[in-house]
Amino acid sequence: MPMPDYQPETLTRADTDALKGRVLLEFGANWCGHCIAAQAAIHEALQQHPALHHVAVEDGKGRPLGRSYQVKLWPTLILLQDGVELGRTVRPLAAHQVLALLAL
Repeated sequence: MPMPDYQPETLTRADTDALKGRVLLEFGANWCGHCIAAQAAIHEALQQHPALHHVAVEDGKGRPLGRSYQVKLWPTLILLQDGVELGRTVRPLAAHQVLALLAL
């Protein structure tokens, strides 16, 4: 099973609002048990959408990007289209949960 690879926050909300096309934002932390448990489902779903831009953002208390999206639980996956949120899923454990989000 792939391990999470959440990167330190480098994007601002203005950056994500300006993104073009479809983007999957994933908020979590490398040490988070729920994030680790979700990785197989996320990985399986993303294999069916190889062109989708996926950004795994390390989240935490006081991190502005996660707060701007009102992220409260990890992992939270948010699908954007041209910077606009289409939908989200929280703590997915099965690929079909992620695939349902990606089908929006």
